Amino acid sequence: MTDERDDTAAAQRPSGKRSARRSRSATSGASDTGSIATIDRTARKDEKKSGRADRDRSRNPFKRLFKFLREVIAELRKVIWPNRKQMITYTAVVLVFVIFMVAFISGLDLAFIKGVDWLFG
Repeated sequence: MTDERDDTAAAQRPSGKRSARRSRSATSGASDTGSIATIDRTARKDEKKSGRADRDRSRNPFKRLFKFLREVIAELRKVIWPNRKQMITYTAVVLVFVIFMVAFISGLDLAFIKGVDWLFG
């Protein structure tokens, strides 16, 4: 009975893209994980040596800006966005921490002012 609940709870939780990527790379083996980066890195070195990098890269700033914005949108699609409840919790934690730090630093500042006034009179 508890196994069924665990399975259904795991199926209902959002898995996200990162965990799927980890499970695929773990099952495919360690040799597949860095092969793409190695190929890209060596290809860039070869292009730099032969001078093809300058010819292939577009000089048009609008094309480069458009490509950059497309890549930004593609990366933002990979982000696992928090839901409303998580966002409220995160915001409250940040506000409490900021208020605590402001009070702590203000207290230190006041203590140093009192100490300097006492020391130098």
